Amino acid sequence: MSGEVPSRAGGTARPGRVSRILRGPRPEAVPVLVGRACALVGVLDIGAGVFPRFRHSRMHAIAEVLPGALGPFAAALSLSTGVLLLLLAHGLKRGKRRAWRAAVALLPAGAVAQFTYRHSLVGMLISLALLAPLLRHRDQFNALPDPRSRWRALANFVLMSAGSLLLGLLIVSVHSERIVGDPSLADRITHVIYGLFGFEGPVDYQGNTSWTVAFSLGALGLLTAVTTIYLAFRPEHPAARLTEEDEARLRALLDKHGRRDSLGHFALRRDKAVVFSPSGKAAVTYRVVSGVMLASGDPIGDVEAWPGAIERFMDEAKAHSWTPAVMGCSETGGEVWTRETGLDALELGDEAVVDVADFSLAGRAMRNVRQMVKRIERAGYETRVRRVRDLGEAELERIRQAADDWRGTDTERGFSMALGRVGDPADGDCLIATAHKQDDHPGPYGDLKAILHFVPWGPDGVSLDLMRRDRSADPGMNELLIVAALQAAPKLGVARVSLNFAMFRAALARGEKIGAGPVLRAWRGLLVFLSRWFQIESLYKFNAKFQPRWEPRFVVYRASADLPRIGFAAMQAEGFVTLALPLPRFLRRRRPSAHRPCAHGTAERGVRAA
Repeated sequence: MSGEVPSRAGGTARPGRVSRILRGPRPEAVPVLVGRACALVGVLDIGAGVFPRFRHSRMHAIAEVLPGALGPFAAALSLSTGVLLLLLAHGLKRGKRRAWRAAVALLPAGAVAQFTYRHSLVGMLISLALLAPLLRHRDQFNALPDPRSRWRALANFVLMSAGSLLLGLLIVSVHSERIVGDPSLADRITHVIYGLFGFEGPVDYQGNTSWTVAFSLGALGLLTAVTTIYLAFRPEHPAARLTEEDEARLRALLDKHGRRDSLGHFALRRDKAVVFSPSGKAAVTYRVVSGVMLASGDPIGDVEAWPGAIERFMDEAKAHSWTPAVMGCSETGGEVWTRETGLDALELGDEAVVDVADFSLAGRAMRNVRQMVKRIERAGYETRVRRVRDLGEAELERIRQAADDWRGTDTERGFSMALGRVGDPADGDCLIATAHKQDDHPGPYGDLKAILHFVPWGPDGVSLDLMRRDRSADPGMNELLIVAALQAAPKLGVARVSLNFAMFRAALARGEKIGAGPVLRAWRGLLVFLSRWFQIESLYKFNAKFQPRWEPRFVVYRASADLPRIGFAAMQAEGFVTLALPLPRFLRRRRPSAHRPCAHGTAERGVRAA
């Protein structure tokens, strides 16, 4: 491209000169303010349900003629309305239509509860006053619902149960002057648990307070049950899936333009969704995680058509009120994303790329790798590097099962730099490097000891996908197989090999050099500390062994305040953080091999290098 990137008008623009005319789908001011006000009203309603004397009544004269039986029911209604409004506040901030409808129905109920239980005209007017902006600006609450998972029902039950227990304990204890006797903490907790199920507990009160507490606890229990049942049995929105037609179109684009980005082939993960440009010459793949619309790598296809695909991506984010973000795009991709959308870019790290023609084990710089490889070879290991299409189905199945069993964690990791399958017939151009050693007591996979899987990077390159090894094998299996792949590359027509991604590589490299300032040294120290869990420093040092050239990769985001949320969503997508409870390994069903949707041995590129 000679340093130029396409513009929407069809011309070109110099990198680094980013236009800020077009802005991304920022949340509207009104939904954000209404959501905050809704949270405030929810807190007031909860306060009204828990503390009957939360505020002095201004309706004493009217209260005297109100039926006393309404008190406990109104307390339960106020409490339930407050909890629901708090749950809806986040959806209102994002302009969700369903949240708007629920709030319009709940606010009048909260107003009635404020009036009948606390006899507060001010509390009633606050609830009703929030209806005005909701109704007036209803056109700003049109965002579509998010994809759902039934795991949310379990999460809702756990969180709502814990919250109901704590809030119920507060309700039981706040009427201390009316409690008969001096019940212990265990008695109060027992009373709360019984009350959530609608039964009387061991704590007794004077007057009608027992009814008030009973109805409040019953409301919390009913609220927990109703919301959990709703999430468990409502029609589930389909998760992101790449259809066969979408995959065929993406493969056609990669055949023409796959050489541009080493991460291009990872767009074929079948747990991603895709949007195409109006011309169909470019596409962006993504997954939605915790309200963040995560794309990875550069758009696929003709660079001149990228703006059209990016525009479709941003329109989809705006329609659902998702937070747009891009993980691991190149410098050129970052320029196009920032110019076309007004988003910002931040350097995330560097990708290690080895040019096969320049690679050699000779020289002092490669001494450690050379000695390790020779030592392993003397121990009786041999290597094989082949295309997937050259392997038989029996051997492929053995490799799939080994890759699955050798995965270091129960959680399958990978999103932006992982394909998520091994040996699919459609991926015949992928490379598999294997290490073998004859043992007197072979394991379940015979002489197979380690596996490296590479995906195509255009017609003359490959990109590292996963690295797995038998835990009983000698150390250095990954170095052995990378060297074997680089040495076999010329015969396979491979000129470039992309290795692992090193996060914050530049900071680690500059921070250890002489003359580094205190801020840079402190930043490097923090990264070294975090490496205990995320292998940040070890990946950098592992990659550096092969003397690669470093290609920067960026994260594209809308606002600095979104970065923590994007980072958490990315960790969820990559499998470092999981909010679901995994099934025990013996209860999991093995997925059929070589057929859609295949997910054998999800890759861990850049996760388990050492």
